[in-house]
Amino acid sequence: MAVRGRGPRVLTIVLAGGEGKRLMPLTADRAKPAVPYGGIYRLVDFALSNVVNSDYRKVVVLTQYKSHSLDRHVTQTWRLSSLLGNYVTPVPAQQRVGKRWYLGSADAIFQSLNLVRDEHPDIIVVVGADHVYRMDFAQMVESHLDSGAAATVAAIRQPIELADQFGVIDVEPSDTRRIRAFLEKPTAPEGLPDSPGEVLASMGNYVFDRSSLVDAVTADADNDDSRHDMGGDIVPAFVARGEAGVYDFKDNEVPGASGRDKAYWRDVGTMRSYHEAHLDLVSALPVFNLYNAAWPIYTYYGPLAPAKLVHGAEEAAPTVNEALLSPGVVVVGGTVERSVLSPNAYVDTGAVIQESVLMHEVVIGKAPRCAARSSTRAYMCRRGCGSGSTPRRTRHAV
Repeated sequence: MAVRGRGPRVLTIVLAGGEGKRLMPLTADRAKPAVPYGGIYRLVDFALSNVVNSDYRKVVVLTQYKSHSLDRHVTQTWRLSSLLGNYVTPVPAQQRVGKRWYLGSADAIFQSLNLVRDEHPDIIVVVGADHVYRMDFAQMVESHLDSGAAATVAAIRQPIELADQFGVIDVEPSDTRRIRAFLEKPTAPEGLPDSPGEVLASMGNYVFDRSSLVDAVTADADNDDSRHDMGGDIVPAFVARGEAGVYDFKDNEVPGASGRDKAYWRDVGTMRSYHEAHLDLVSALPVFNLYNAAWPIYTYYGPLAPAKLVHGAEEAAPTVNEALLSPGVVVVGGTVERSVLSPNAYVDTGAVIQESVLMHEVVIGKAPRCAARSSTRAYMCRRGCGSGSTPRRTRHAV
C-alpha cells in the first residue's frame, strides 16, 4: 500500500458496455451510457465528471455493445493533459483471453487485467456509466482505507417498502460499515439500526484493493456456474469471506451541493425513469442542479449557435417556462413548458410542448398540442408527436 500521507495510486475502471434493453428505442443504435441526457450531456459524462472532479485522472472506459458513438464521445470530449500521465481512454472488448466477448461486468475486468498490470495501482475504483448523480470518490476511498475492508460498496438509502426493487445491503448492527449479507430484492428485510424505515441499496460503485480484485475476478473466471457479474458474484464472494464494507452515500459531501440535491442518485434504466429524471432538472429549484460550478458536469456538444426565441406568425410570442434549451434550439412563437430540448430542436408557431424530452434536431411543426407526458411519447416527439404535429426535419442522433 502507498504511503497514506501521499495518497494511494488509483486506477478507475468505468463499466460502459451496457446494452440498456429497457431504454429501447433510445438504445437501438447506441450503448446505454451514450444515451443523451439533460439536453447536452451523455449518461457517461456524469460518471466521468465525478471521477475527474475527485482528482482521479487515470481512467479506462470498458465498452462493448454498439460502442461507436460512446467511443467517439469519450475520445472527442475527455482529453486530459498527458504531461502528468493523465488519461481517459475507451477500451473495447479485445478477446484477450479467448474467442469470446465479455460475459459480464466481472469478466470485462478479468479480460482487461493487462490495464491493471500496466498501471499497477494500489486501489481500483469501479463505477457504472449510466446513473445520474454527483459523488466525491476520494471520500469513499478514504473510508475504504480506514475500514480495512478489501472491498467497499457504495450504497444509497431507500424506503424499506421499495426493498424488493433493489439489491439490499444488510449491515452488522455492531459495525454498520461491515456488510453482513447481500440480499437480492428481499421482501422482508431489516431496517437500518439508525433508521428502521430505510435500507441500503447498492449503487453499483465499488472500491477494491488491487490484489483482492485481481484475485477475485481471476477465480470467478474459472467458475462455470458464475454469471460473472460484479454485483451478483464478486461482491457476494467478498461478503461471504467477511471482507466487504459499505459506504453510505449520505455521508458524501460534494462542494456546491444544496440541501435539495444532496445525495441525489437516479438509475435511468427505464423510459419512465428517464423521463421523470429529466423533469427533476427543469424547476426553478431543481431536484438535481446542473448549475453547480464547484462540481461541474463536463461534456462537449459541438460548435452550435446559442438558443433563440423569436416571434412567430402573426407576431405570436414564444413562451418558455421551466425548460432547458440547448444550444441551437429555436422556438418560434411556440410554447415550451417543463421540457428539455436537445441541440438544434425547432418548435414552430402553435406547437405546445409540455413535459417532453425532445432529442437532437427535432422539428415540431404547427400543431394543436404535443403533450408528451409519458416517456414513450416524450421520445416520439423527436419524430413528430402522435397528437398531430408534423416534423419537417428529423435525424436519428448517435
